[in-house]
Amino acid sequence: MKFTAVFQKFPEGYAAFIEELPGANTQGKTLEEARKNLSEAVDLVLETNRQLAEEAMEGQDVIRESFLIPA
Repeated sequence: MKFTAVFQKFPEGYAAFIEELPGANTQGKTLEEARKNLSEAVDLVLETNRQLAEEAMEGQDVIRESFLIPA
């Protein structure tokens, strides 16, 4: 799976987000810090979405399986 990271330079540093993943956004004083923070933001968004989906489906008859998206 491949995402598009966008970094925008400001006087205070960089704002960053992933185009394909709403909610995955952050900032950093340097480009390196913004990249690191963005990686953490992606992990948090995916983890939170997974938890919310599990809670919403709790007690229901569902099938969960891995799903790979080819590049």
